[in-house]
Parts: sequence; structure tokens; C-alpha cells
Amino acid sequence: MEILFMILQLLCGLSIFLYGMDVMGDALKKTAGTRLKSLLEKMTSNPIKGFLLGLAVTAVIQSSSATTVMVVGFVNSGTMTLLQSVGVILGANLGTVVTAWLTAPAAMGQQEIAGGWTDLLKTDAWMPILAVIGIILIMFVKRGKKKDIGAILIGFAVLMVGMELMSGAVSEIPNETLASILTIFENPIFGLLAGLILTLIVQSSSASVGILQTFAGAGGNMTFGVALPIIVGQNIGTCITALISSIGANKNGKRAAIIHLSFNVIAAVVVLALYYTANGIFSIIDPMMGVNAWWIAIIHTVYKIIAIALIFPFYKQLEKISRIIVRDNKEDEETVNLLDERLFETPSIAVGRASDVVCSMAEISHTALKKALLLFSGPYDAKIADEVRDLEEKADKLEDALGSYLVKLSSYDMDAKDAEQITKLLHLIGDLERISDHAVNIVESAEEIKEKKLSFSDEANNELAVLRAAVSEILDMTYNALISNDIKLAAEIEPLEEVIDDLRDRIKLNHVLRLQKSECTIEHGFVLSDLLTNFERVSDHCSNIAGCVVEISRYDALDVHKYVDQMKHGSEEFREKYGSYRAKYSITATSEAKGNQ
Repeated sequence: MEILFMILQLLCGLSIFLYGMDVMGDALKKTAGTRLKSLLEKMTSNPIKGFLLGLAVTAVIQSSSATTVMVVGFVNSGTMTLLQSVGVILGANLGTVVTAWLTAPAAMGQQEIAGGWTDLLKTDAWMPILAVIGIILIMFVKRGKKKDIGAILIGFAVLMVGMELMSGAVSEIPNETLASILTIFENPIFGLLAGLILTLIVQSSSASVGILQTFAGAGGNMTFGVALPIIVGQNIGTCITALISSIGANKNGKRAAIIHLSFNVIAAVVVLALYYTANGIFSIIDPMMGVNAWWIAIIHTVYKIIAIALIFPFYKQLEKISRIIVRDNKEDEETVNLLDERLFETPSIAVGRASDVVCSMAEISHTALKKALLLFSGPYDAKIADEVRDLEEKADKLEDALGSYLVKLSSYDMDAKDAEQITKLLHLIGDLERISDHAVNIVESAEEIKEKKLSFSDEANNELAVLRAAVSEILDMTYNALISNDIKLAAEIEPLEEVIDDLRDRIKLNHVLRLQKSECTIEHGFVLSDLLTNFERVSDHCSNIAGCVVEISRYDALDVHKYVDQMKHGSEEFREKYGSYRAKYSITATSEAKGNQ
């Protein structure tokens, strides 16, 4: 019965440990999300820089598995090349040792800490302080970084409580029983398998190393010869998370997971072979030397450093190995998955990736409409019309993919800035998709003019040319403001949109006057009305996009109607710009000039 209670306490401690790690890791990723994004955006082909980034990111989020899963997502989505991923993965492998150093005091329990200032090293001395500070921040801070810091502190306190529960459960095992259990793993192969299987079960090398530390801290019965192969096995076992994550990824995504596995397998073979060979000849370290929780952290760290030092110079060969294992299939061309849900692991990075794809969608819609306008500045070109339709289909697909991606992403815990960015992107993709739709509508109008052999009067053609120029300018301004997040440029779009509305009304009136003079027909009017409607709607969507950019940047809230109202009724800058654009796109002045030629 005592054994049953001991096992239950051990499982309870493990559960609390894993929960604390999850809470702390999520809060760390949320707090450091923007910095992680900026770090990863600076990624270059320099393997040293990639290694340092992988080390830093893993040290922050306390999980090499999470970092590697993110890398699989980056490679799969094309954000990072396969060769760049090697350095990051190696850095992540070293960064994971931080957890072992943090959990060592709790694994030791109260042993080897006795009296005086050393009492401060006891987890009982400082862990309650962290827990109290954490719960105060969570309960009394509504939102923001301070609340996330509270979650980090609570998560860490919970993690340490779980560690102490495991340590307490293991300490109840009689030394003779514990010694007999550990004797089984004196065979390196058994130790390697034990570490691997344990990590496969708990899905966390940090947790499995923590369990090992509790055994090492319970009476000093663990030896170096037992600990080393178990630690090596744990490092192989941690690869399972990335391998599972790579299911469904493209070939390069799978290769990134293989690089992680290859490194740890090769490191295990090389380091263990060197250790047993050198120790057999020179007796460097006594395998029977007792180790405690601190020694486990030291062994874990030194093993990682030696493995990286030996294998890092051959990082290109790791990439080649992954390409040999996951071969290219010439008959099956891969497409890059731009929106990889593996990036949800770190929402801020997923939001950044979605923003990049929205910019790509903006380029597609911008190109589609510019090409559609070309059909009116020269002879009709069926090739251009087909290109516009192809671009519109791409925009439709991106809108569907982005919409689904952003809705799923919005259910994850993230900071307010990222949540607002998702709202902004959801509004943007609708306007961008409609611009591409209007491009097709404009193409259809050009086709109708060609098929019916319609010919507008010189005055009507001149008016349409002025309107097209205004639409082309507002489109360029909107695209540039969006991709560069230029608030000043975005603020200039609404005045031009008003001028385009005026142009539409003026052209409609002029058409009615020409119709009364029998200078054109009703059939011309139908086509002209469709064109005017599409041009005006395009400018409306440009206004919406500009309002979205400006409003979120200035007010941290999405209220485009409020922005437009303020621009029209309370801005001297609006009136000045409006007057400038009205003079630039004056139909009357242009018409009179033409009449004098």
C-alpha cells in the first residue's frame, strides 16, 4: 500500500510540475513574443547567429521542443531555410539545460543546505514569495505585461512545488530498494532506453531530467555511470515532439525535425563511445562516483556542450543527412505552406506571419487592378484579362486561408496588441479580396466594350482617363501605406477618395447631358455606370484599408467610421489635401484645355 501511495504522490508531483511548466512557458512566450518575432526576423544564413538565437529563444521559453516545433513551422512556411534551421536547432538543444539548473534546488529537498545564509537557498525560503507576488499581479492587474509576469511567477512556483512532491515521494523509498532499482540501469543500453522511454511518455526532456534529479537527490544512491546514459537517452526522446509536429509538413519541414533527431542520435553515439573508450584507457571519471541533482545539471550541460562542439562544424552534413532520409520526389512538386498552424505555439510570430501573407495578398490585388486598368489605355489584350482572373483566384484562396487561420489563432492566449492586429487583418483581407473582384468586373466591362464595338466620345474618354489616374494613385498610396505601415501616407487617402466620389458624380451628370444631346446612347450608359461603380467601390475599399492602418496605430482600437468622420469634419489637413487633389483631377480644366487644342 505504501508503494501505491508513493507512486501516486510521484505522479501527482509530475502532473503539477508539467502544469507549472506549461503555465510558465505560455506566459514567457506571450511576454517575450514581440522580441522573439524581432529576433527571428533578423535570422541570416550565419550558423553562429542562428545558434545564439536558438539558445536565447529556448532559454526564454524554457522548452527546446517548443523551439524546434517553431523551427519546423518556419521551415515549412518558407520563413527560414533548412540550412538556417540547423544552427537554431543546435542552439535550442543547449538552451534546454537552463531548466535543470532551476529545478536542482527543489530536487535536493533540504539536503546539503544547513544553517546561516545558506537557508536562503532553500526553495521554502523564496518560492512562497514568488507565489504571493504572482497571485497579486494576476488578481489585481487587469491586463498587460505585469499580469503575464504574475503568470510566470505562479507557473514557476507551481513547477517547484511539483518538483518537491516528486522529491518527497522518492525520498520515501528505502535506500536499499532505491539502490536495487538503480542497479538495473548500470547497463548503458538499459539506461539509454530508460531515458528515451521516460521522455517519450512525459513529452518533455526538462520534466524527465527533473525526475532523474529527484532520484539523484534521494539519498545519493545514483552514480555517474547510471546517470550519463539516462541523460543521453532523454535527449533523444525529446525529438519525438518535433517529429510528431512534422506530420503534415512539407519535405523541408520534415527535414528540420530529422536534423533535430540526427544531431541527438549522432551525439549519443559519439559522446558515449568517446567516454567509454577514454575512461577505459585513462580512468577519467569513476563510473561509481555518486551524483546528486546538481551533478545531473552539470552532466546535462557538459554533455550538450561537448556534443555541439564536436558536431557543429559539420552542420552542413546534418542538412545533407536530412535530405538523404527525406528525399525529393520529382513527380510531386512541393508548395510552401505559408500559413503553418505550428506557429500558433507562439501567437505573436503567427500574427507576424499572417501579416506578411496579407501584404502578399495586397500585392496580388494591387497588381490585378493595375492590369485591369491597362485594358483602357490601349488595345484590348486577352492575355492581360486572363492574368487578372488568375490573380483574383489567388486572392480568393488567400482570403479563405487567412480567414480560417486568423480565426483559429484568435482563440489562443496572446497580448492585446496581437489581438488587435488579428482584428485589423480580418478587416483588411475582406477589402483586399473585394478590390480583386472589382478588377475582374472592370475586365468584364472592357470585354463588353470590345464585343459590342462601343466607342465613347472623346470627352467621355478624357473623363474616364482622369478618373482612372485618380484610382491608380489611390491604389498605389494604399498599397504602400499598408506594406510600410505609413500612417502619414494613409491619412492622405481619404481626401482623394472624396475627390473620386466627386468625379463619379460629375461624369454621371456629363453623361446625362450628352445623352440629352444624342451624343451617346443608353447602351454606353450601362457600361459607363458599371465602370464608375467599380472605380468608386475600389476607392471605398482603399479608404477602409487606410482607416484600418491609421486607427489601430493611433487609438489601439478599430473604429474606421470614427476615423473617417474626424478626417472629414475636423481636419484642416483633410481640407488642404482635398483641395489639392481636386485641382489635380479636374475634369472641367482638362476638358477646356482639350477644346482649345
